[in-house]
Amino acid sequence: MSTQSFTYTGTFELESGQKLQGLEIGFNTYGNLNKNRDNVVWVCHALTANSDVFDWWKGLFGPNDHFNPKDHFIVCANVLGSPYGTVSPLSINPATGQPYYLAFPEFTIRDIVKAHKILADHLEIEHIEILLGGSLGGQQAIEWSIIEPERIKNLILIATNALHSPWGIAFNESQRLAITADRTFYAGSPDGGSKGLKAARSIALLSYRSYKTYAITQQEDSDTITDNFKASTYQNYQGQKLVNRFNAYSYWYLSKAMDSHNVGRGRHGIDKALSLIKARTLVIGIKSDVLFPIEEQQYLFRHIPKSAFAELDSFYGHDGFLIETEDLTNIITSFFKTDVKGKIIELQKIA
Repeated sequence: MSTQSFTYTGTFELESGQKLQGLEIGFNTYGNLNKNRDNVVWVCHALTANSDVFDWWKGLFGPNDHFNPKDHFIVCANVLGSPYGTVSPLSINPATGQPYYLAFPEFTIRDIVKAHKILADHLEIEHIEILLGGSLGGQQAIEWSIIEPERIKNLILIATNALHSPWGIAFNESQRLAITADRTFYAGSPDGGSKGLKAARSIALLSYRSYKTYAITQQEDSDTITDNFKASTYQNYQGQKLVNRFNAYSYWYLSKAMDSHNVGRGRHGIDKALSLIKARTLVIGIKSDVLFPIEEQQYLFRHIPKSAFAELDSFYGHDGFLIETEDLTNIITSFFKTDVKGKIIELQKIA
């Protein structure tokens, strides 16, 4: 499905006070609004994903999946800074006529949500039946539910947090160090920092998966191997795979946006901020997640008023939210059948 585009004619002011002119937002929609306009499912995507949710969240979103265009009007927008259609460091700076590159203003999760709000207004969506996201997408969803509590009816948060942790920030900084160690990052070209980005992705993978994941999927078949290990090949392959579809500048800025995430900023603390959420909320944590440990989702569950909690046991670690779609479908189905307040949802396995 082709990506649609909307250009905001007003001045887009960032949380920092800096301004962007001609904000362009790339987005995808699937299905149609029903007569009551109460079938909107808005997806907030993660760090390097895009607005084509049918492509990267297959099994949960698709023509025959839980979220489908027959029953729902599904919307997903490329985030601010994304190279997939929304204004980014590779966009043309109207002040210079050249790409922004490192002149692009830094932005926060709240700025990303502000762009989502503008698009929702443009699409004349007054109420969102279900808002969901995992990881950085979950950070956006939490923020939006705090900023506009009346607009969001149901909220699904997967493998995310209320405050990006020192651990998560350290991982991101390590990746940025890899990118900036590549001198071409400062050269001002679309492929600048590509080698650094490949190394950064390799670092990131260690936080997305786990010891057990690698032990099972990258184990050698022979005890005679002394070089060219499966794990080495895998890291190189995944690093290059991202280089082929992304860019170092977007990655650098988006990792900083993730670091900025703190729902308590300017709101008298995190607990007070979370108490503002009115949506019926499902929080899902992944037992093996080392980047967003399950304690972070348990914290959300304890402090969001109308919330339920489910634990997903996956050996894929943080990436489990993209892979375990059958289990997610079962959990989400159970969530909409139960009174949520303080509820622990047990995953019912399908025989």
